[in-house]
Amino acid sequence: MLNRRDFVRTLGIGGAGILSGTMVAARGREAFNAAGLDWIPYQGGSIRLSSNENPNGPCQAALGAIRDALSEANRYPGGSSSALQSAIAAHIGVPTNNILLGCGSGEILRMATRAMTGPGRALVTASPTFEDPEGHAAAAKAEVRSIPVKADLSLDLDAMASAGAGAGLFFVCNPNNPTGTLHGGDAIAAFVASARKAAPDAMILIDEAYHEYVEDPSYRSAVSLIAQPNVLVSRTFSKVYGMAGLRAGYAIGSPETLARLRGERLGNNVNVLAASAAIAALRDPDVAVRERTLNRDAREYTRTELERIGYPSIPSHANFIMVDVKQETRAFAQACRAQGIMVGRPFPPLTRHSRISIGTMDEMTRAVAVFKRVLTAA
Repeated sequence: MLNRRDFVRTLGIGGAGILSGTMVAARGREAFNAAGLDWIPYQGGSIRLSSNENPNGPCQAALGAIRDALSEANRYPGGSSSALQSAIAAHIGVPTNNILLGCGSGEILRMATRAMTGPGRALVTASPTFEDPEGHAAAAKAEVRSIPVKADLSLDLDAMASAGAGAGLFFVCNPNNPTGTLHGGDAIAAFVASARKAAPDAMILIDEAYHEYVEDPSYRSAVSLIAQPNVLVSRTFSKVYGMAGLRAGYAIGSPETLARLRGERLGNNVNVLAASAAIAALRDPDVAVRERTLNRDAREYTRTELERIGYPSIPSHANFIMVDVKQETRAFAQACRAQGIMVGRPFPPLTRHSRISIGTMDEMTRAVAVFKRVLTAA
């Protein structure tokens, strides 16, 4: 069986460093510049728990599809993009014209923010949450209204809706990054209704990057709401499908909603290899179940072990946990890095919390030993 980490050695081509196991699995940078941090390249032997990546990389079928697609690498990706759009639509159960592809879901967030915010059209977001929309809105000279999370780290959806007068875009990450908190389907539906009353012309973007990890019975994807005007859902192949370095994502919305984004879309935005890998992954019904189980086991082991030494964390519905480390985030990260473990960047205002991405069980066993040494020495 083809080993994912040794995949490139089976290609039989020279200069294949761009498709190394490390690069395909994409366990690297995530918004360090946005946090004002210098990017520190991966050091051999370090365990990377800093960017919410899937430690297992793409599935076997996806890697085989990449190999098979190399003969099309000299062609523009129009056909492969159309095939991926159709595969996603069939997977979700919506018409093809309800899907818009992106270069990762990051491009979807950029398109929505650039299309919908600017002077006089504010962004309503949470604090903390994924920062990309805030950065794009600020670049567009839009007002950014960041609503603090509640004491239990959940999004304050009522306050976000109440802040919507004059907004161009509401951004809701569910489950939220970096807190891992989740809002059930009824809560999201109620928020959408309230936000639409506050700002009828605004777009409501629900980021479901961690959708496939959720097991809570109260959860319901916001895809059920896209028939309403200006409701948009974003998803990605970067997380459960392990393709962060390949860059494939998509938006789900009505054709009219998606039309508002198209003017900001990059041409040929999903490359042939990424599209081929994503299609193959969708055809493997066991990928999400397998990766969800592996993540849950390693995540709950990590939570339990930290709780044993007095560092509990709230339940997470994603592939990371947010832990109150009772010291400055940067100091904890630096101490861990010195012992070969890379954890998340600071997420103000939670400057004494650390976001710890979940690796393999072996990685988490080794990382927990380091966490215990660092925390007990503090």
